[in-house]
Amino acid sequence: MPSDRSNGWEEVASEFIESSWLSTVGVTTIEAWARTLPRAASILNLGCGPGSPRDAVLVNSDFTVYAVDSSPSLVRSFSNRFPGAKVICEPVEESTFFGRTFDAVFSWGLLFLLLPETQRLVIRRVPDALKTGGRFLFTAPKQVCMWNDLSTGRLSYSLGAKEYRSLLTEAGMKLIGEYTDEGENHYYDAARI
Repeated sequence: MPSDRSNGWEEVASEFIESSWLSTVGVTTIEAWARTLPRAASILNLGCGPGSPRDAVLVNSDFTVYAVDSSPSLVRSFSNRFPGAKVICEPVEESTFFGRTFDAVFSWGLLFLLLPETQRLVIRRVPDALKTGGRFLFTAPKQVCMWNDLSTGRLSYSLGAKEYRSLLTEAGMKLIGEYTDEGENHYYDAARI
């Protein structure tokens, strides 16, 4: 039986698509981050899902948005919601990242859904997709923990703030800041050196 390249998301896509537009948690934090980016920045959204109000912040700004997700149904939804964005269906750990570099990489609610070794791989790959000085914003809990994802029921893994900070440094990025939004989502904001 072939493995599920979407890590369970294709199976729950229809329910997730319906609910993804309901929450505005994180919008204010992402708006503040977006104001620090260059005008007309190019942004790579890793694990874009079906499109949400958080994604709308970036798409409706003067940015060029590229997006990657491994679920065909979620990619179709994102494309329908944001027809001006360029979207490909690939697992982020294998993605070509469109064969280019970006001013910023954004990943909300993705990394901790991946196995720990895959998270490390993705963090090591991000600088290759960033221009010098380019920013990387992602969410993951501060504490080391495991839990079952509410949508897919699969295990999620937080490596914890200490390891995420260390991985960013090892990958040639400098941590600029950490933030927590109104939904208790923790953000790491780094720049490629």
